[in-house]
Amino acid sequence: MTSRRQFIKLSALASSLFAFNKSKANELIITQSKKTIKPIVISTWRFGIEANAEAWKTLSTQGRSLDAVEAGVKIPEADPKERSVGYGGRPDRDGRVTLDACIMDEYSNIGSVGCLEHIVHPISVARAVMEKTPHTMLVGDGALDFALSQGFKKENLLIKESEDEWKEWLKKAEYKPKANIENHDTIGMVALDMNGNLSGACTTSGMAFKMHGRIGDSPIIGAGLFVDNEIGAATATGHGEEVMRIVGSHTVVELMRQGYSPEEACKKAVERIITIAKNKNKSLDELQIGFIAINKKGEHGAYCLQKGFNYAVYSPEINNQLIDAKHII
Repeated sequence: MTSRRQFIKLSALASSLFAFNKSKANELIITQSKKTIKPIVISTWRFGIEANAEAWKTLSTQGRSLDAVEAGVKIPEADPKERSVGYGGRPDRDGRVTLDACIMDEYSNIGSVGCLEHIVHPISVARAVMEKTPHTMLVGDGALDFALSQGFKKENLLIKESEDEWKEWLKKAEYKPKANIENHDTIGMVALDMNGNLSGACTTSGMAFKMHGRIGDSPIIGAGLFVDNEIGAATATGHGEEVMRIVGSHTVVELMRQGYSPEEACKKAVERIITIAKNKNKSLDELQIGFIAINKKGEHGAYCLQKGFNYAVYSPEINNQLIDAKHII
């Protein structure tokens, strides 16, 4: 039998072990909470470096992720040297520069524009659609009329270099987009702010020499961009028709919900696209798809179909670096 003295000793020992374990549990919780990396912003392609730098001005001063991603992608939108986004973007086969963009915040508010002409910053028009209309998407002349009503300036977006390329293209009029050639690239950006909230933006001039009226994945919520503030955010670049077949960015976020890391989720989405292409007997040689993603912990990742895609990362741990994405082919 256990004596009274032994019982008291055992009780004291148990109490001390409980206190020790409780302390360790609290320590573990604190350690795990420190693993969250914020703020963080990631964006597609080399022009993501300049875009991230602008977004970081907002994120590093406790600003909202929505404001950061809008400000960030406006940099390549306004740069005539970037020939696949905004001002200076390559035209469609009729010689018209048409722009697509969408934006999404932590509350699942969304705004989008498609086939928008004459406006340098379609991402800001998309945000105005989100905040000032009962709708989520406006296209074509309706999008332009709305933009003008909101004070946006009508401008000629077709610069001489793009016009010369279009005239040269007309000689053969062959529509053959190539992998990693910037005639179909997009800037997609997703960010996590200091309050732990996610937002994303996506903007492009679409594929060069496309049919007039063509809209790719970039302005389509769930395809070119998706944000779930409980899980993470993702965006896509490359051949939009292939991304839309699997609702790519939504697929990446749902895979993260299932427990996949951002990189693993992006890879799984690319693999789905490959499977569909093979079932359709479609060549992968000139096809490129890339996804980037972040989760609520601030972990980031990317994956692409074939070598050549890169993305920019800016966080307290990574000072705005360009990273080559892993690839399957």
